[in-house]
Amino acid sequence: MARDSLVRGMGSFFKECEHPRSRWPKCPHPYKIRYRSATGKQLEESGFTDRDKAIGRLTEIYNEKKAAPQARSTERIQKYGTMRFDEYVEEWKAGQRHLAVSSVRHLDSLLEHHLYPALASRRMNSSDHKVVDGFIRIMERNGVGLATQSNAFDELRSVLLDAHRLGIFPDNPVADVKPPQYDPARAVIPSPEQLRAIRTAGDDAFMLIVDLMSGCGLRNGEAAAVNLNNIVADNVYRVTEQVILSTRQLSPQITKPLSY
Repeated sequence: MARDSLVRGMGSFFKECEHPRSRWPKCPHPYKIRYRSATGKQLEESGFTDRDKAIGRLTEIYNEKKAAPQARSTERIQKYGTMRFDEYVEEWKAGQRHLAVSSVRHLDSLLEHHLYPALASRRMNSSDHKVVDGFIRIMERNGVGLATQSNAFDELRSVLLDAHRLGIFPDNPVADVKPPQYDPARAVIPSPEQLRAIRTAGDDAFMLIVDLMSGCGLRNGEAAAVNLNNIVADNVYRVTEQVILSTRQLSPQITKPLSY
């Protein structure tokens, strides 16, 4: 069986007979074509009476495969590009299943107080680096703290990069934006004398929280969630949950479980 290939990705046409390729134009046997579908499955078609018809069919299939992704991309751009920012964010947020309860509350607060007031009604396809820079300047004029500015910018960047991956923006809309420069204050570790004074400032429960934070490095929410059920051995305490300040309810620990 002789075969004649076309450009990469188009497939090939051939005859299943013993005649050499030079005899194909005069050979009575029909041409067959072999190609891969859009899903990668190899397929064959037969019954082509001449070479041009076989190539024409391969060209038709090739063009259809090339046009399909472009059509799907155009459909996505039309659907999501005209969405309001708040509509797009709500759909994006539904996919953030990895976020802990406290992280969702923090995100909702940033949306309610900073992102939505400035951007809620804007169409997604109208966002660019000028819009992002303008949002940062709005926060600066409103006297928003640098830590909050940085957090709000990070969330906006996540949303816009998600839209960029969908093809809504031809260019990265945050590529040329200078983010808020948050420089956290230097942490101060209490001295032994200060720790002794802190331990005597409350009741036994407060003293236990102080000891867990200073001795094991637990955060305040993790220390407040201490309970006997997390003692997994005589000398091992496992941190798997924390108390959320805003609700005063137990929630799974944000980071992976730790043992002490």
